[in-house]
Amino acid sequence: MVALLTYILPSGQYDREVVEGRSRVVAGSYQVVEKPSLSIVEAFTAIPLGFRAAIDIIFIVIASGIMFGMLERSGMIENIVGASIGSLGVNNRAVFVVILTFLFGALGIFVGYENNIAMVPIAAIVCLAIKGDLMLAAGIAVGGITVGFGLSPINPYTVGVGHQIAEMPLFSGALLRTLLCLSGLSLLALYNVRYLRRITKNAAESLATGIATDGFELTKPLDAYEVKRKDWLILLIFISGLGFMLWGVFANGWYIVEISAIFLMISLLVAIVSGGSVNDVGETILKSVAVVAPGAFMVGLAASIKAVLEMTIVGDTIAYHLSESLLGLPDYLAALSMSMAQCAINLIIPSGSGQALATLPVMIPVGDILGLTRQTTILAYQIGDGVTNLFNPTLGGLVAMVGMCRIPFNKWLRYILPVTFMILITAWVFLLMAVAIQWA
Repeated sequence: MVALLTYILPSGQYDREVVEGRSRVVAGSYQVVEKPSLSIVEAFTAIPLGFRAAIDIIFIVIASGIMFGMLERSGMIENIVGASIGSLGVNNRAVFVVILTFLFGALGIFVGYENNIAMVPIAAIVCLAIKGDLMLAAGIAVGGITVGFGLSPINPYTVGVGHQIAEMPLFSGALLRTLLCLSGLSLLALYNVRYLRRITKNAAESLATGIATDGFELTKPLDAYEVKRKDWLILLIFISGLGFMLWGVFANGWYIVEISAIFLMISLLVAIVSGGSVNDVGETILKSVAVVAPGAFMVGLAASIKAVLEMTIVGDTIAYHLSESLLGLPDYLAALSMSMAQCAINLIIPSGSGQALATLPVMIPVGDILGLTRQTTILAYQIGDGVTNLFNPTLGGLVAMVGMCRIPFNKWLRYILPVTFMILITAWVFLLMAVAIQWA
């Protein structure tokens, strides 16, 4: 479908310049260029090209699946979850949901996005233990991480890059963004609680009916669980590994490849402590890869959409015409339209920093002409990028994490679109407030 669309849209591109090692567009430099031919064979080569471009994310999905498989084999997660819920009581389910939503939101705010892929299955175990389902687990983990990351006041990939381009103090305006982020997570938490109550009253309301839960379910009654010394040791390995990962990310600039390596190191140490034969470990690895393979495949397939757009040079064309359509609009309508334009562009450029570098050099001058503060323009971009990540099929990390919960993407859309709309409306209210107070 995207390949067919490129036959209709003209090809065009901005000039680009390298600033502090990053390539960004030069405002006002857009020009139409000759459209590259795209044969049927070339259109289908976008699929292997997409897999090649997304190989880092594909492998971190596999690595996190292996690590979780090893942790599951050790019994540590099951024992700790079972003992914790047994102590606190399954009747406090709504409290569990709210706390977990904000906890995963905090991971998105402070840790990042793809960095948290390995944490997603833990939500699945907890949700099934409190009589929820895998859709609830996805709502808590994937939704929480995505909202926290997308609306974070200290997101270095979006807000940080935006402030750098706009030549503003790094992470300035944090108060309003913090209130927006907390509002988004609160709406998501209430939505998740409402879904839990609905499926508790009527199991037929579950959107995860028929999805296999093996490997996520507790195998014993809650009062039979106890945390043993080996469980504490494996938990220490897991937490230490995550701590080492965070140190590398923030101190040494590590990213997906290095994080994948840390996950494999944790897997090896857990396998050694857990014991068992080499054949047992090998079988666990193969089973774990089989479980996450569908999600890994969808990551590559999603990346092929971007590959088609790059092959036909139409991405800049879409950004140019969307930005040009804003000129002449009143302040409030311009701010909303700018955010909506960023929502559309996010489906083409799912990378937060990539979208900032491609659009903000164009949008910031447009905002200046319209009388919008640069802080407001960056917020419009952040909302368009961050909230639509909840349903963006071209975002590899989202597709991967939904796949970790074994949820088909069409069912995920049925669950997440209503709350996405609510969060968007709330975010746009904040955006209008920013216009009203000339937020700087």
